Amino acid sequence: MDQPTAEQALKKLEPLVGTWKLTATPPGGEPWPGEGRAIFEWHESGAHLIERSTVDDEVPDGVSIIGCDAANGTYYQLYSDDRGVCRVYEMSIGDGEWKLWREGEPFPQRFTGRFDDDGRAIVGRWEKAEDETNYTIDFDLTYTRVE
Repeated sequence: MDQPTAEQALKKLEPLVGTWKLTATPPGGEPWPGEGRAIFEWHESGAHLIERSTVDDEVPDGVSIIGCDAANGTYYQLYSDDRGVCRVYEMSIGDGEWKLWREGEPFPQRFTGRFDDDGRAIVGRWEKAEDETNYTIDFDLTYTRVE
């Protein structure tokens, strides 16, 4: 029996590949101090995209592994950071939009980002629902392509 391959689904991740400057801004505030950077690169197998993020200041550094289920074209991100936090996000990407979301403790979260027309920036927002129902802005996050 033929098995579906991930080739088409993985191609949709290509716009993320590269090095990005991160700028985070809390609701109604100024951008957080320090510089952030995210690097997206393919795992040597070519089957997963690895994101490594580093941020000056007191924000934890993180590593994420992005993969897909080739049979139905769904994506998942496995996230971990310096605090020992580990989370699994569902993910979608396409038509200039990138989304991550999860349910669960300590609260549901979601991210929606839009690629600019030339693919050199992603302007997004993280939201959380501390009461598990009503989402509020956690922070805005802009990715600006460095290379």
